[in-house]
Amino acid sequence: MSDSQVLIVGAGPTGLVLALYLTRLGVRVRIVDKAAEPGTTSRAIAVQARTLEVYRQVGLADAVVQRGLKFIAANLWFASKQVGRVPFGDMGRGLSPFPYILAFAQDEHERLLIDRLAQLGVKVERPTELLSLTNDNDGVRAVLERADGSTETCSALYVAGCDGAHSRVRDSLGVGFPGGTYEHLFYVADVDASGPAVNDELHVILDEADFLAVFPLKGDRHVRLIGTVKDEMAAKADRGQLGWGDVSSHVLERMRITVNTVNWFSTYHVHHRVAERFRVGRAFLLGDAAHIHSPVGGQGMNTGIGDSVNLAWKLAAVIAGRTSERVLATYAPEREAFAQRLVATTDRAFTIVTKSGPVARRVRVNVVPRVVPALFTIRRFRRLMFRTVSQTGVHYRGSALSVGRAGRVRAGDRLPWLALERGARSAADNHVPLASLAWQVHVYGSSSQTTQTICRDHGVEVHEFAWSASAERVGFERDAVYLVRPDGHVGLATSKSGASALTSYLNEWGIRKPSPQSRPPSGVRL
Repeated sequence: MSDSQVLIVGAGPTGLVLALYLTRLGVRVRIVDKAAEPGTTSRAIAVQARTLEVYRQVGLADAVVQRGLKFIAANLWFASKQVGRVPFGDMGRGLSPFPYILAFAQDEHERLLIDRLAQLGVKVERPTELLSLTNDNDGVRAVLERADGSTETCSALYVAGCDGAHSRVRDSLGVGFPGGTYEHLFYVADVDASGPAVNDELHVILDEADFLAVFPLKGDRHVRLIGTVKDEMAAKADRGQLGWGDVSSHVLERMRITVNTVNWFSTYHVHHRVAERFRVGRAFLLGDAAHIHSPVGGQGMNTGIGDSVNLAWKLAAVIAGRTSERVLATYAPEREAFAQRLVATTDRAFTIVTKSGPVARRVRVNVVPRVVPALFTIRRFRRLMFRTVSQTGVHYRGSALSVGRAGRVRAGDRLPWLALERGARSAADNHVPLASLAWQVHVYGSSSQTTQTICRDHGVEVHEFAWSASAERVGFERDAVYLVRPDGHVGLATSKSGASALTSYLNEWGIRKPSPQSRPPSGVRL
């Protein structure tokens, strides 16, 4: 038997981030994975700005940025000719402290998370496989199998299924996983290569017959190749007999890409699926166990990490008695709604890029190279695309936790990022206080004594920021009260006279002072 409060099944980025946040919040976790060792291949590579923002809350962002590589630009090619270039650069400048997309290989990413967890005294148990799961009002009981074939029964208050597309947790709960599979078979290879397209930029080849994407990775001439497998080779791939030598070299030759070393090669089908439910009783589904979709926009891993952060603070608050248990009911609708939107969006984009047929080819070859670069010259479009791809535009406006509006900021929005005026006495920007991982009130201007008293009685910090033209420009209302959730989203937005609304919200959700046992373990530093 175990005294863990949360059992996490699956130690990819989703499970590791959930374990990291929960441990930081003082929750006892146990994390298991059936694989004998962490991943050794760079499956997911894109780290979006929103992920870096939540990593910043736990002191992890600087290490990721230092080890990663910023995407500079995307280049579009047709028939060996460059037909368009989309400069990325810092296209989110003024919207986030991380105004770019970062390439950071998943294997390195996982090792960093594992090391940080180890500093907190948490070790991934490998290989340990979930055999069965019982989930009722009293808690969860999981039967686990160790490497030597022995089994044990683990009990916990909650279980988180972070165990991928073939989730044993999801199957144990009887949750369906509807969706479909795209027509093409794809290959992915991490290689050391040379040629004009190996220049730390993204290259997408939109030929009529072939599709190839070249993603830069940190390291001398290190890139990720993703391409389509010819239909006549699909049967060979299904038998596990397809290798790098079987991949068509035609498009590589025309792009003058010379592959010197193949570090990893695999084939895969791309699916689009969303679980019918993200929660059953005390069990939750996260990451690929809950949703899978095309790789367009580098959203998959980041979405799983977003699931983890959303759920972590809610579980921790309920376990510590800091909020009503009803807050757990908001996880599924908040993340399900986003997952459904994401799958629909990436499905449309992926279909344009890869679909067979004359109409799709004409769009891919004649329309995309002309229209996309032109759109990116428009500042408003660039900022819209950054908000979309970076996930800084993710909101929970329809959530039961979201109440009110002040200025252009609506409850459920991610707290707009604001760089403070030079000479400010406190932090360099308004996201710095989010490192407390606690409910807090932000006021841009002056807070009333009533607001301060209400917050003090409920154990909620108040942060005042000097009113400025910049605050107005990003959408804040002067002297309004913004009650910010531990994950950086606005829970309540109300005018300066909204003391009753603040009191009502705090009471409704049972937000109160922490008990001593809810504080992070002493001496823990991230």
